[in-house]
Amino acid sequence: MSYEFSLPGRTIIGENALKDSESILKKLGKKAFIVTGKIVTKMGTVKLLTDCLEGIGIEYEVFNDITGEPTDTMIEAGVKAFKETGCDFCIAIGGGSPLDSGKAIVAMTTLDGNISDYMGKTIEGDFPPLVLIPTTAGTGSETTKFTIITDSKKDIKMLLKGESLLPSLAIIDYTLSITAPKKVTAATGMDALTHVVEAYTSRKANPLTDTYALAAIKRIFKYLPLAYEDGDNKKAREEMALAAFEAGVCINNASVTIVHGMSRPIGALFHVAHGISNAMLIKECLSYVLDGVYERFADIGRAINVADENDSDKEASEKFLEKLSELCKIVEIPTLKEYGIDKNEFDKVVDKMAQDAMDSGSPSNTIKEVTKEDLVKIYEKLW
Repeated sequence: MSYEFSLPGRTIIGENALKDSESILKKLGKKAFIVTGKIVTKMGTVKLLTDCLEGIGIEYEVFNDITGEPTDTMIEAGVKAFKETGCDFCIAIGGGSPLDSGKAIVAMTTLDGNISDYMGKTIEGDFPPLVLIPTTAGTGSETTKFTIITDSKKDIKMLLKGESLLPSLAIIDYTLSITAPKKVTAATGMDALTHVVEAYTSRKANPLTDTYALAAIKRIFKYLPLAYEDGDNKKAREEMALAAFEAGVCINNASVTIVHGMSRPIGALFHVAHGISNAMLIKECLSYVLDGVYERFADIGRAINVADENDSDKEASEKFLEKLSELCKIVEIPTLKEYGIDKNEFDKVVDKMAQDAMDSGSPSNTIKEVTKEDLVKIYEKLW
């Protein structure tokens, strides 16, 4: 059996990564279209980038209209602004939303029709160069061929994919994540953990993704609580940036499974941040599929030292789940009820969410066979 393993065109990772990327940035174009959000702009992070561009003689246009998770209408506005301002390459900086938006915007500057026309298809094309700079540690968008955009007419999160969506350059500087608030640190960190656990227990797992996944899992269990407790802990921030990169590589090459499939509809219909909806679901989802591949979950339990060779695979798997529950409590992941979701409203759309999840294709990557009816049962267990 052969494996395909894809990565960003170039990656610069570590402290001062932005400064050390200047020679590459100069070769990508003359005018950058900067895709970001208002919070990242307000915090001064965008200014670090624009100062860098000014220093190397690159013009730029800032588009900071990505408010919350990206929608098709935000992408349309971004494409229009990119074309009107005469930009020739794109730099997206921020959390997963601006990064996903940057991918969609460069694609739609070239492709015909609307972004929703490409759901379920492989996106291909010769797009403007794309640079992705994460300011959070978790979404992994800077390493992947995926983008998630909400179809505002159908109320669904579209998972769009294609090798052409991989960035020309990923710049990963952990110092940019130090200002991330506790809730963002928790949400993105749990997103990264979900990525690697799903990738390790996916039908599409391979020896390379296994190596990345176990390394990231060990980092996250050790360093996410520390980064959550003290955002200025540079060692914890650096380790989480590395884990987020490893996690992105994993889902890029082994895909996600049931948790992501089921979390996207909750995010689309109840406007729950992606990382939080994953964390709300992860224990119930994994509990349901644990018996499909005990040996893989057992590997995780042993990797994080909550189980050893004296434990059976079933016991080691269950000890991993217990540790996972502890981590969710440490980083204060809310339940659906605590988040403020109305149970009656939730119950009305369970069938739609289960169908949307199955239609995304992600649950079918789970090693244990799952059906729409299984997903309905898991949604019901969340209360």
